[in-house]
Amino acid sequence: MDRPQVIVRKRPLYIQQAVTPLNPKPFLAKLVGQNVFVTLKWGMEYKGFLKSFDSYMNIELENAEEWENGVMKGTLGGTILIRCNNVLHIRAAE
Repeated sequence: MDRPQVIVRKRPLYIQQAVTPLNPKPFLAKLVGQNVFVTLKWGMEYKGFLKSFDSYMNIELENAEEWENGVMKGTLGGTILIRCNNVLHIRAAE
């Protein structure tokens, strides 16, 4: 009977991944005029129409909905401004 071959590594195997920093402004510019989800650092999410952003990346949303833990909490009429230092991430809404 043949025995299975055993490979022994003397050094740990490390996988190195290259990280390329991306400028977020072109990403945001592509999202202007679309519906987006903006997730805040403490878990709240706002879904709305991305009207604009400024050089600090403050976000201006129209017709926003407030979401928490995947449940819509309510709608916010008009325009809201989300300050840049509160934003965790932004993604396009489906």
